Amino acid sequence: MTVKADELLQLAVAAAEDKKAHRIVALDLQGISMVADYFVICHGNSDTQVQAIATEIRDRAHQRGAVVRGIEGMDTARWVLIDLGDVVVHVFHREERDYYNIERLWSDAKVVEFA
Repeated sequence: MTVKADELLQLAVAAAEDKKAHRIVALDLQGISMVADYFVICHGNSDTQVQAIATEIRDRAHQRGAVVRGIEGMDTARWVLIDLGDVVVHVFHREERDYYNIERLWSDAKVVEFA
């Protein structure tokens, strides 16, 4: 079953919100990058919270019938990358998010607003 990019985006943001992720930002990369249509960036304040956020996103994607192409970084829980195809989710530990500041690297992308 194919899940549309905007549905995956909403799913990832809702799952992150439910696990109390901090500073959730969604970037629209359409026309800017061939990597993905959207990046979702957020962070947790502990290794446990980072893992919980990533697990919730993965589980909801599976429940929706989306293909999770890969997850990297769960063992260290410092920067977990979840590849949902058209949506790539970055779940950082707070210090790593501040250090890497990938929002700045993708500053050409439009921030997606949620109601």
